[in-house]
Amino acid sequence: MAFERFTVVRVPFPFTDRNAAKNRPALVLSDAASFNIPAGHSVMAMITSQGNAPWPLDCPITDLKAAGLPAPSMVRFKLFTLDHRLVRGALGALSPADEVQVRTNLDALFEGRQNTFRASKESAK
Repeated sequence: MAFERFTVVRVPFPFTDRNAAKNRPALVLSDAASFNIPAGHSVMAMITSQGNAPWPLDCPITDLKAAGLPAPSMVRFKLFTLDHRLVRGALGALSPADEVQVRTNLDALFEGRQNTFRASKESAK
């Protein structure tokens, strides 16, 4: 099974301090045709609760219903590649507005461009 870019999926995340894993949401970032299908893997980002300590470039998810998430969450750019056989299922997909924010922050991550969302929020304080 291949997943489209910006699909929210449920995957097993390992704990770093013990030999166990817990199912958590993640966001597919890679393109299905150019990478996911030929590789049988997807590049993903972690999705975490908004109550956690912030990281640079975190993206709050504003449309939780579309994403299939039950609680306030954000995309965190802890990136990894995962074999599709380990994905437990799709939960939803980012809304167009959330997709734009993730694209903007990915650009800031890889190209060093200004994160306009965070910058505009900080300047409003």
